[in-house]
Amino acid sequence: MTQAFNSIGIVGKYMNHDALQQMQSDLADLAHHLQSKDISVWVEQNTAEHAHLKGFNTVPLADIGARVDMVIVMGGDGTMLSVARALAQNPVPLVGINRGRFGFLTDLRAEEMLSSIDHILAGDFQRETRMFFSAQVFRQNKLLHAGVAMNDVVVKSCVRLLEFEVHIDGKFLQKQRADGLIVSTPTGTTAYSLSAGGPILHPNVEAIALVPVSPHTLSNRPIAVSSASKIEVTVVQADDAQVSFDGQIQLDMEQGDKVVIQRAQQMITLLHPLNYCYFDMLRNKLNWS
Repeated sequence: MTQAFNSIGIVGKYMNHDALQQMQSDLADLAHHLQSKDISVWVEQNTAEHAHLKGFNTVPLADIGARVDMVIVMGGDGTMLSVARALAQNPVPLVGINRGRFGFLTDLRAEEMLSSIDHILAGDFQRETRMFFSAQVFRQNKLLHAGVAMNDVVVKSCVRLLEFEVHIDGKFLQKQRADGLIVSTPTGTTAYSLSAGGPILHPNVEAIALVPVSPHTLSNRPIAVSSASKIEVTVVQADDAQVSFDGQIQLDMEQGDKVVIQRAQQMITLLHPLNYCYFDMLRNKLNWS
């Protein structure tokens, strides 16, 4: 049988020097294990440097998608989100090894990673696709910033109430005052959206959740709309407004600025073990009975 993954990238929690040193042994074991199977191993540049991985090909994160058939991410959900965004223009399947707190996206246990990876290499896995957001920030009708998000795009105020208007597919929805508004993919509904009282959407649901953060009027409730919707959020009044992408990229906003959010053409693919079950994951991570 032809091997499906001849070239594999490895990315550790590359933003955190101390975390990489702590997982140095696991990263080295993984890289050598793959190499022993005649797989071409490419280690993300910062991961290789700070985890002291020598003797492997190295490549910047932005370029790794063009070199490999799959990327293994070791870290937490935040690391997975960063890698997914970096690979948005050249998406390859992602496998997550959990070395974080929750692990909604990184579902392989570090203690079992080598056997789990062997099963995936043998073709024993579930393939799942997740949607991205494409978002643009406009100021006086000029493009200020464009980016993608896997979890959510959030318009918020850091100190005072934010007043904003929401249009969906060109139709006025509402003007409201709140600490902010979370526009979430189904993936993101187990993140900030969940803590703000939003619904959990199964990843296969073709929908977008709009969740107000501490709304001034309690009748302003979360709603879900079609994933094909075009959502526009305009800042009406705020002294300290910001927009964030997955909580990791932030941009200051001014009165009159507009964020346009819609489903991106790109999709990200996650590979799970055969026994993976989304509902089991929810029950375990959220401590449901």
